Amino acid sequence: MSDLILHHYPSSPFSEKVRLILGHKQLAWQSVVIPRVMPKPDVLALTGGYRRTPFLQIGADVYCDTALICDVLEHRQPTPTLYPNHLKGMARVLAQWADSTLFWAAMGHNLSPTGAAALFAGQPPEAAQAFAADRGAMRAGMSSLRPGDATAAYKSYLRRLSTLVEDQPFLLGERPCVADFAAYHPLWFSRVVNPAMAGILNATPAVIEWMDRMAAIGHGQMSKLSATEAIAIAAAAQPAPLGDDVFQDEHGIALGSRVTVAAEAFGQEPTEGILRAATRTRYTLERTDERAGTLHVHFPRIGFVLRAVRA
Repeated sequence: MSDLILHHYPSSPFSEKVRLILGHKQLAWQSVVIPRVMPKPDVLALTGGYRRTPFLQIGADVYCDTALICDVLEHRQPTPTLYPNHLKGMARVLAQWADSTLFWAAMGHNLSPTGAAALFAGQPPEAAQAFAADRGAMRAGMSSLRPGDATAAYKSYLRRLSTLVEDQPFLLGERPCVADFAAYHPLWFSRVVNPAMAGILNATPAVIEWMDRMAAIGHGQMSKLSATEAIAIAAAAQPAPLGDDVFQDEHGIALGSRVTVAAEAFGQEPTEGILRAATRTRYTLERTDERAGTLHVHFPRIGFVLRAVRA
């Protein structure tokens, strides 16, 4: 049985990004389905505060944010690569744009009043209200595109993506890279999760053909696991040893300090723990949970904020 445990839910777009990468790398993985909205007690037992979806668990190590999960999976299975040598920087930059600018334009369209009504059609009013309240709390302090502006931007971005796949099968060449998976998932939400809003894709048939190629990758070999079982796996394990290069000081905060790490924008709930590593690319916090035991929770540097806990 694989030790890769993905905590996700079926309609989560960022989860679809990781599910497809697991398929691309032909990896076996265990699936823990988590709630779409708070409360998420089993999630917080493992992450300590972070509640964005998905996150990856390997034993007593928890990896937050899909950009970091991509790096972890690349290290686990280097081929086929997500980062082609001659396009490594371009792939990462394009993926970061897709995970942020493209994503928020797409979701502004997908969850417009018309889109939200379609998405929650047939469900009790409380479901839509709970979702809106939950995501509203996660967006606290963020500026959001108005639906009309989001739709206009989304159309422009789809045309730009179309120019990349009109003469080649994937965004940067003959094979998919991290940029393809990042650009695919917000469009997948339009097409698969809320198909009432998928008409926006019809003006860019090359994008639809590219999406078909992406969907054909599949999700790898998945087996089911309960949250209780995942927490027990963490409790029975110890965090993996850290490497030698564990400290690049940008904040004047020493290793061993009590700190918090939180997202810069969406979903700013902090995770508190002991700083065990601050490498060139990631932070690692040690924390203890009464059910999950001693854990290392890992975050990418980009997109996250490190702060010392003041006594």
